[in-house]
Amino acid sequence: MKYDKIVIGAGSAGAVLASRLSEDPECSVLLLEAGPDYPKFEELPSDLKHGWGTGPDIVVGGIHDWQYTGIASKLSKAMPVPRGKVTGGTSAINGQVFLRPLPEDFERWAEWGNDRWSFEECLPYLRKIETDLDYDGDFHGQNGPILVKRHPLESLTDDQQAFYEACQFLGYPTNLDHNMPDATGVGPYPLNNPDGIRFSTALGYLSQSRHRINLTIRANCVTRKILFDGDKAIGVEVMSGEEIFQVEGKEIILSAGAIATPQILMLSGIGPKESLSQFNIDIVSDLPGVGQNLRDHPTVHTTWQPHSTFNKPEQKIGPQKVALRYTSKDSKYQNDMIMIMRFSHEIGDMGALMISVGIYLADSTGEISLQSDDIDTQPLLDYNLLDQAYDLERLRDGVRLADEIAKAPSFENMVMGRISPTEKVLENNDLLDSWMLENVLTMHHISGTCKMGPSTDKMAVVNQYGSVYGTRHLRLADASILPDCPRANTNVAAMLVGERISDFIKASN
Repeated sequence: MKYDKIVIGAGSAGAVLASRLSEDPECSVLLLEAGPDYPKFEELPSDLKHGWGTGPDIVVGGIHDWQYTGIASKLSKAMPVPRGKVTGGTSAINGQVFLRPLPEDFERWAEWGNDRWSFEECLPYLRKIETDLDYDGDFHGQNGPILVKRHPLESLTDDQQAFYEACQFLGYPTNLDHNMPDATGVGPYPLNNPDGIRFSTALGYLSQSRHRINLTIRANCVTRKILFDGDKAIGVEVMSGEEIFQVEGKEIILSAGAIATPQILMLSGIGPKESLSQFNIDIVSDLPGVGQNLRDHPTVHTTWQPHSTFNKPEQKIGPQKVALRYTSKDSKYQNDMIMIMRFSHEIGDMGALMISVGIYLADSTGEISLQSDDIDTQPLLDYNLLDQAYDLERLRDGVRLADEIAKAPSFENMVMGRISPTEKVLENNDLLDSWMLENVLTMHHISGTCKMGPSTDKMAVVNQYGSVYGTRHLRLADASILPDCPRANTNVAAMLVGERISDFIKASN
């Protein structure tokens, strides 16, 4: 059988895309997923089903995680990079923060030649994705597939309440809705986990479309490469178990995520010619931008020893109820910083109070490169975080701000002493920079590795409609096409890409 559309990857964008494209009963859609599928809610394993918007919720290891590793910086050790390998993709294993990009993010993308991605054009799609259980009005959706809710302030744990009060003490405004266009300050995170259920795209989108006879979902199918006739994409080569087979499609949409999408492109002959030639890969389109422009949010964890009388929060409800979004001093970017109050049960005998400090719009970029011509060998993930002096400067100031927060009156009876960084490190710029480079981590928001842009941008991989330069009948639709990492967790942005590209495809047919 030859399908009208083949979608590779049933993740945060791919599940959205397949669901929307199959709304047309005349369009046959094949959705390929490398991991397992759980068609019925009752079949979902507990690690995928339940979540509270916490750090410990993130599924690391096992059959539902690609189990990638990456290098964060020039001084750091290898770190785990969890990515979802299941229908729902990373939306099925993540921390469930449902935060939108800022309007300024969209306007930057538009200024760079992607005028169909302005905030005005994207807002209806942001509303289309969600059913916000707390807020309505012009900026919130009420009929979308993904349920969104915030923990009320009265539910904050003692350490979260102290953080909230400390931020107010230092002059930051209360922000009850981080998804308002002009939102800034401290307040509850929006989360897609109503009643403790992780509301992935598999639950929100695929559950509404599985019944369609024109939508075929095939799980445990690893896409090895895209097949071409000249520059025209005509199908895919897929491995299921020990069997390798080919499937024809009139249009191929690659939605495998910001890591696997550039990897599959390169294995298919699309990417930097010099790199691909090392593996004797035939060149379909010489695109130097494939795998470049790796963007993410760098973060470090500052920690304090709690008093023995501190009331430790339960692990399942501890982190990520409340966050501070703010603009660093004299910054050229609005809301370029993020802080989250956490409690770590894994540090020492007493656990540790933890304030995670992150940059929400970093200047540093990394790259993804092939290590083999075998799809089973993960690509090299070099994040190159904190490579730019401006990133070091902002994160340095953020770590010192976290120290001020921990010294606020609301923490007086909670904090016994600092764990990391030490006082000596905190007071010296060079020592603090080294500490940050050694301890920096990804916030798991990798994006930009196949960025969209006009044909005049030599590092652009796709145009703003997702079409891959130098090819026909091939599009990309996931966080890889974002020109940079938005000032938000990337799950909403990935869903938005699925919604936008599906409408672009429909309009072109």
